[in-house]
Amino acid sequence: MSEGERQWIAAASRGDQHAFRRLVELHARSLYPVCVRILGDPALAEDAVQEALVNAHRALARFDGRSSFATWLHRIAVNAALGIRRARHGEREAPASTDGASSLETLADFAPEPAELASGAQLGSSLASALEALTPLERTAFVLRHLEQYPLEEIAHALESNVNACKQAIFRAVRKLRAALAPWRVEA
Repeated sequence: MSEGERQWIAAASRGDQHAFRRLVELHARSLYPVCVRILGDPALAEDAVQEALVNAHRALARFDGRSSFATWLHRIAVNAALGIRRARHGEREAPASTDGASSLETLADFAPEPAELASGAQLGSSLASALEALTPLERTAFVLRHLEQYPLEEIAHALESNVNACKQAIFRAVRKLRAALAPWRVEA
């Protein structure tokens, strides 16, 4: 954490709106992708990010610096996304975006041939469909473990579950994703 960031945190916790705005500008962009991955819906992810920023603003005085501000804010965003997911539990989930906006669908930064481009778009679409097919628990546990690199204990805490249940959900998610994406597997 830079000295400037520490000063912004201190000023924001004293009510300086400009300092909080600077912190949001510095960190907010990284919150949206994880919320989309957890919720599978861009509109709900925007709601989760907004809720996370409001919650962070309210709780800023309690930020103790044991973790980086980015980590603290990221966990608030994950909790907001999980809260929205819990509130929607039982409702039919909206399908994830397949228009290429998902970070999981992003292609490498090179100029592909048209056939490669079409193949990459098809793979991205297959991946998005495979993630949609997971249960909310499986998708969230998979995203937190394999995309966000959360330790199992933190996943269990975030999901209000135990470590073994999280391991099982991740295992089922990986098994389902492997099966769904088997046609794309390239043998070396």
